[in-house]
Amino acid sequence: MEYKFTTANFEGEVLNSEIPVLVDFYADWCVPCKMMAPVIEEMASKYDGKMKVGKCNIDEEDGLARKYRVMNIPNMKIFVKGEVAGTIVGAVEPGELEEEIKKVL
Repeated sequence: MEYKFTTANFEGEVLNSEIPVLVDFYADWCVPCKMMAPVIEEMASKYDGKMKVGKCNIDEEDGLARKYRVMNIPNMKIFVKGEVAGTIVGAVEPGELEEEIKKVL
């Protein structure tokens, strides 16, 4: 299941999550973000129950983007126990993203 993270649910779904969380900070107009969308969907399905995987639109949630210093997108951050445990910036191969995920599982 792919989540949608917003200011309203970020604390509960990400920061207080019992399991690791992958947040894809993206924008609808970003071509590399669109390229990563199927990869994010695949990871959401593959790691369902082991990790929450979802998206945060930086145009709609600019406060979160500023707080987590998202300067370039796509920007995928892995949160463990409310802390950023890994960051991947730019369009990457699925295997590279999966390597980062496996580090925290």
